[in-house]
Amino acid sequence: MQILSSSHAKHSLGYHIIFCPKYRHQVLEGAIEVELKRILVETCKAYGWLCHSLEVMSDHCHIFVQADHTTAPVEIAKTLKSISAVHLFNKFPKLKQRKFWGSGLWSKGTYYASVGHISEDAVKKYIETQK
Repeated sequence: MQILSSSHAKHSLGYHIIFCPKYRHQVLEGAIEVELKRILVETCKAYGWLCHSLEVMSDHCHIFVQADHTTAPVEIAKTLKSISAVHLFNKFPKLKQRKFWGSGLWSKGTYYASVGHISEDAVKKYIETQK
């Protein structure tokens, strides 16, 4: 991960985010998978986030993204999920009719984990030895 700079801060914040289609339908395959990857990478670029890694399985999606310190991980996930759903439903209208019958593409649940270059134990030891 890179150390990024803004006007008054340096930061290196990475997030591992996982999200699933509603009802865990296995629809993220073939052309839908390819299009989803393209949309997620383009959305990250448009928002200034660095997409370090991305993998799409038939029933869930993993993304490792680095963002500015002012951007909350929940905002990253909400943005990626909403933009990708609109694009996928427009490009693949049968997807909405067949599996999601008027509801959204993504489930409400999302997994978030922070990714860093040092361990939790190293941070604790550093803080405890400051005095």
